[in-house]
Amino acid sequence: MPVTVAAPIAQRVTQWDEYSGRFEAVASVEVRARVSGFIEQLHFRDGQIVKVGDLLFTIDKRPFEIAVESAQAEVARNKAQVDLADLQVQRGASLISSRTITDADYDQRKANLAVARAQLKTAEAAVRQAELNLEWSEVRAPIAGRISDRKVDAGNLIQGGQQGATMLATIVTLDPIRFVFDISEADYLRYTRLYLSGEIASARDRDSVNPVRIRLADESAWTRNGKVDFVDNALSPRSGTMRTRAIVENKNQLLAPGIFGRVQLFGGKYDALLIPDSAIVSDQSRKIVFTVGDDNVVQAKPVTLGPLVEGLRVVREGLAPTDKVVLDGLANPMVRPGAKVMPQKGEIKTAAKAE
Repeated sequence: MPVTVAAPIAQRVTQWDEYSGRFEAVASVEVRARVSGFIEQLHFRDGQIVKVGDLLFTIDKRPFEIAVESAQAEVARNKAQVDLADLQVQRGASLISSRTITDADYDQRKANLAVARAQLKTAEAAVRQAELNLEWSEVRAPIAGRISDRKVDAGNLIQGGQQGATMLATIVTLDPIRFVFDISEADYLRYTRLYLSGEIASARDRDSVNPVRIRLADESAWTRNGKVDFVDNALSPRSGTMRTRAIVENKNQLLAPGIFGRVQLFGGKYDALLIPDSAIVSDQSRKIVFTVGDDNVVQAKPVTLGPLVEGLRVVREGLAPTDKVVLDGLANPMVRPGAKVMPQKGEIKTAAKAE
């Protein structure tokens, strides 16, 4: 029985480990007011892109304007008290020498001046606080990104402050965007050993570049590139996985937080043998490759397979570079272990050479 045979291609390949994950915003903010009041006006369209400082909501300013004017009036009153107390101290300085007033009276006048000055500072601080509340009556975007829909409409009374404040909207950044995924404990140990041996850089180093490739659910090619920028400090005790994060450019803003995808993580380089998938047969749970020995007898070799590289399957274990792999004729029942065949020389080509 004639069969075509060829030696596997020995090549140093790059290992890319594949994981599932989802996109997350680099920054996400819940927009809340710092002061309470009635929403007077909205200044954005639901879902639009906003910049830092863009006006989003206007709260009725009148109560805060009145508070500013009241605080300013209190400053004017305290200034008058300071001027009067200062004048009394100056007069007392000339009277104390003639013993017209006692030392106790003079000390009391100086104390009154100090109290008046302290009260003036308190009033000035109250003005700054009132002006700050007036400024906070305009709710502006703290970050640039895409805003959600409005959570309240104009005319509603909202609660502001540090606790129990009403959420008005949310904003998420879009470019760049993060891709979060989990790696197993075994993979984490393998990556750490590769780092210790100097084969890859540590993702925890600020200047390191550990590349990743990402594709979405409707994509077949790994066209999106990024790099790992964070690895968690502990494995999850429930799942036994390590949370990992990559940063990806999103200039066209196609990617949005929450989208799922697949990521390939750079796992180092190693020497491998490449053969076509058509030369591999399944025997229950095992993968087998037929080879032809020097006596032209077919042999079955169990193999351990890896990913596809340039259109060919990586064989991690089970083959030698000098083996003659049977490429065709596998469907013929005559081609089986122990059968004598007539080998004909063939060639295994990568996808680039085949083109």
